[in-house]
Amino acid sequence: MAMMRTILFCLLPALLAPASAWSQTTADAALLAEINNIKAVDNHTHIGRVDLPGEKDDDYDALPCYLLEPSPDAAMARAENPLFVEAWHKLYGYKDQDASPEHLRELLESKKRIAQQQGDHYPEWVLDQLGIQYLLANRVAMGRGLHPPRIRWVPFDDGLIFPLNNSAMADNPDRVAFFKREEMLLRRYVADENLTELPASLDDYVGQVLKPTIARQKQAGAVAIKFEAAYLRALDFGRPQPEEARAAYAHYVKGGVPSKAEYEKLQDFLIHEVAAEAGRLGLAVHFHTGTGCGGYFGIGGANPALLTGLLDDATLRTTNFVLLHGGAGPYTEVAAVLMGKPNVYADFSEQDDLISPRALSAVLRSWLEWYPEKILFGTDLSPSDAPQQNWEESGYVAAATARQALALALTGMINDHEITRERALELAHMVLRENALKLYGLGK
Repeated sequence: MAMMRTILFCLLPALLAPASAWSQTTADAALLAEINNIKAVDNHTHIGRVDLPGEKDDDYDALPCYLLEPSPDAAMARAENPLFVEAWHKLYGYKDQDASPEHLRELLESKKRIAQQQGDHYPEWVLDQLGIQYLLANRVAMGRGLHPPRIRWVPFDDGLIFPLNNSAMADNPDRVAFFKREEMLLRRYVADENLTELPASLDDYVGQVLKPTIARQKQAGAVAIKFEAAYLRALDFGRPQPEEARAAYAHYVKGGVPSKAEYEKLQDFLIHEVAAEAGRLGLAVHFHTGTGCGGYFGIGGANPALLTGLLDDATLRTTNFVLLHGGAGPYTEVAAVLMGKPNVYADFSEQDDLISPRALSAVLRSWLEWYPEKILFGTDLSPSDAPQQNWEESGYVAAATARQALALALTGMINDHEITRERALELAHMVLRENALKLYGLGK
């Protein structure tokens, strides 16, 4: 009941005050111009590497949505969004206003020519056009053209908490596909530690696989680790029960299918071990929250309020948690309140891809009136099968939407005499840049 009251309290502002009732309709032009000049830190992306002819980059996501049955894109993410044409103009000197096949052929030729000219520097060239200084790359592994200091690694660690037979967890077609990927990733991590099979005991698994994997990721340049667990189960991780976890692991590590109840006891233990080790090594822990791809995605299990057991664990207070997408969809106000915890941040990646600047401005204004020092900018840019709407273009659209929305939110706060114009610009720098620099120790 206490959890339900918390959720209802967090959602109440959104239920009582629709975005249209208090979102600004016009941004202050001078303020927007200054916001557009801020060199941002992109907290969440799936950037593509520079591939040689014939190569296919499949490391941009541990759980790529192309594995699932098709589902519709949100309206703002579709090709008819005029910001895609604007992206072509800004990035590649596109001269036309339409997307006719002939003109798109010319566009792709220009894009290919620039990519060839830039070579391994092409990703950084794109970041320059997007006004992004540093970018966090959610990838299984980095690759050609993805180099520090401007591009930093965020690996996926869901596989570490699902070491047993996952048949009982794979309870819909999306999860069947995704658990196969997680099992492949865990085998990769086990092999990286020069092991041919999982250790017989849970303590050995933690000592020989889990902790060394995170340490290796840190050594390879990771600044955070990511969980896409909301695609695989609800985020309601419970308090660790070490003896029950050890018993479940020992019983099933050599074979058999644990029940969901038995297995989730082990997952509760392992997620705590991962979060504790990440905190010890100075790595933030990212969680996907809010809406996701796939026709079977369980939105109820992606409520960031379900993470309260982890976020309120006193032994994890030195671990910083980031609510990716900020509960995109129904849970943005939940994310706003959760940022009041000392080690919790949220970004609005994906929201700037799925909703309009005006709708996003209402979300950002609410967040700015709660805990502005905990807000992070992100684009969620990602490769696409449509070369004219690839990660470069999706990044441009999201970044432009985000900056416009931030300007709208801050203009409304100025007009309502909540802040001065000087404070508005300070808040813009915090959201787009300073908060992330501080969180990840990126310098200036």
